[in-house]
Order: sequence, then structure tokens, then C-alpha cells
Amino acid sequence: MAETAALFRIEGRVQGVGYRWWAIGQARAQGLRGWVRNRRDGAVELLAVGPEEALAALEQACREGPSAARVTAVIRSQVQDDGSTDFSERATV
Repeated sequence: MAETAALFRIEGRVQGVGYRWWAIGQARAQGLRGWVRNRRDGAVELLAVGPEEALAALEQACREGPSAARVTAVIRSQVQDDGSTDFSERATV
């Protein structure tokens, strides 16, 4: 099955609410690889690689987020596979 890579920018109240840890669980449950990190501008950035169906499911989940989050936007861009072998957290940029 072909894999696609996507970069998601999640905006709203998404820091300080456990969003990254929640996103790691969601991505791993879908069998995706990649990473998630906070951005200094208050957004969360997530790169995921895997089958399109799994990416679409993750995108939909990201629109809801964990219960304490208030997501106002999820912006998806197509990117190149970065070679990640699992799904992990990265440092804030």
C-alpha cells in the first residue's frame, strides 16, 4: 500500500492541554510514523507518514483533539517522507 506524508498545523488552544501526548496515541493507533511538536507561536505541528486512509482518520481526530483542547483550524500540507521510523515527540521550534 502506498504511503503519503502530510504536515498538519493545528491551531487554537492546543498547548498545555496534553495535545502532543494525545496525538502520539492517535497516530500510533493508526500505524503512522512521524512526529509532533509545539511551535512557539502557540500551534502544534505534526508530520505523519502512512496510508491515506490513516492520515484522513488522524486529520479528523485532530479537529477534535483531547477534551481540554479547543481546535480552531487544522491545515494540511503535502510534504516529503522524512524517514521517521516511529511516531515521537520533538522539541519546540
